Amino acid sequence: MFGTESSLSMFLNTLTPKFYVALTGTSSLISGLILIFEWWYFRKYGTSFIEQVSVSHLRPLLGGVDSSSPSNSNTSNGEADSNRQSVSECKVWRNPLNLFRGAEYNRYTWVTGREPLTYYDMNLSAQDHQTFFTCDSDHLRPADAIMQKAWRERNPQARISAAHEALELEDCATAYILLAEEEATTIMEAERLFKQALKAGEGCYRRSQQLQHHGTQYEAQHRRDTNVLVYIKRRLAMCSRKLGRTREAVKMMRDLCVFQLMKEFPLLSMFNIHENLLESLLELQNYADVQAVLAKYDDISLPKSATICYTAALLKARAVSDKFSPEVASRRGLSTAEMNAVEAIHRAVEFNPHVPKYLLEMKSLILPPEHILKRGDSEAIAYAFFHLQHWKRVEGALNLLHCTWEGTFRMIPYPLEKGHLFYPYPICTETADRELLPMFHEVSVYPKKELPFFILFTAGLCSFTAMLALLTHQFPELMGVFAKAFLSTLFAPLNFIMEKVESILPSSLWHQLTRI
Repeated sequence: MFGTESSLSMFLNTLTPKFYVALTGTSSLISGLILIFEWWYFRKYGTSFIEQVSVSHLRPLLGGVDSSSPSNSNTSNGEADSNRQSVSECKVWRNPLNLFRGAEYNRYTWVTGREPLTYYDMNLSAQDHQTFFTCDSDHLRPADAIMQKAWRERNPQARISAAHEALELEDCATAYILLAEEEATTIMEAERLFKQALKAGEGCYRRSQQLQHHGTQYEAQHRRDTNVLVYIKRRLAMCSRKLGRTREAVKMMRDLCVFQLMKEFPLLSMFNIHENLLESLLELQNYADVQAVLAKYDDISLPKSATICYTAALLKARAVSDKFSPEVASRRGLSTAEMNAVEAIHRAVEFNPHVPKYLLEMKSLILPPEHILKRGDSEAIAYAFFHLQHWKRVEGALNLLHCTWEGTFRMIPYPLEKGHLFYPYPICTETADRELLPMFHEVSVYPKKELPFFILFTAGLCSFTAMLALLTHQFPELMGVFAKAFLSTLFAPLNFIMEKVESILPSSLWHQLTRI
């Protein structure tokens, strides 16, 4: 035993200050690399890599999961149900107010050099176009057969060339749509192309309407022609809105809403034309008609959206916001109308908590994507991009929002577990929004995630070892004394135990054990 102690002390005495510098420097470098990787992984995936590996791989090895037990079987079934629920909650919707690629998105790219649309977003649009504008009978019309290939083409120039090729054969509505969306560089040029598409589309619609009952093939063709016609009229209405002809746009949107209610095609509901109508009516400050549209669509059986919830809150706030004062309200309490406005704001914030920061200009806006995730940051951007002006137009509305929106979070302290007026907030919004929004945008995350323990631990370890390396380099002799004293103190309990064992056991027995 004493030989071991003497060899240990001799080893410690032979260590030079360079060894301690190298030791602490290497430890600092390794912990720093771990910290950088952990931070990158957390920023990209929202969780700690070490924690995920320990939970997913180490816990089963240590016996934390027993697949044979019925309780774990129930747990796995529950996890599968929750996974299915999160997938359904994270359904991506087409943005009802999406911009024009050629006239708006591409102009942004020319000016800034940045791409406002992600590959994932454009891929979803390509799938939508194939669903809206193609059917199994396209091979019967040569122009439609060319356009069927064009919608699958990834290269924009190849798509545009295919559209021109289709127009050389005949007046093809979908070819005009593609040129209006991607080749037109101004809204006026896009409107001209959409009017040509409307003329061609109405002819196809009338012909297929007469033949729709002759078989499933003709029925699919009529359904496709209906989708094309609705899409063209909706985009023409949006062109009128962008060119300042708002009343004309409202009339076209009302006709489309009636047409959508008359037809029983599921795809027509994906356009959400009523949201375009709400925005145009707000521009006209026709609040009575806005209320009438909300009464029809703000129903418990219909899916909600930020447009519906925040427009309802804006109308309630409009009744009291011009005279609202937080100081007066704190003294006398809230009136019934003010209470209704505050409750409407809380309802809207619970549905999408990302919107207020954009409306209050606490975060900078970017161009909205072509697809949005309800209750996510992408939906908040799309709503604020078009509706911020309407909130500014109502006197005091933003002040009321500023004073009351954060009170929502006191009502739902654990939003991922339990909601108040809506279902619990989905946990998958951050991942989906990162796919939909460009890299230069900082995605808004709710609820705000705390840094995992392992990131804090590796940060502390890296800082501590770096400080030791610096001190050892500056004061080698002093740090060598401290290191030896620390190691001696660390091994003191072990030495004490060994001495007690030696005093209890016979010397002959201890000698035989040390030989073994």
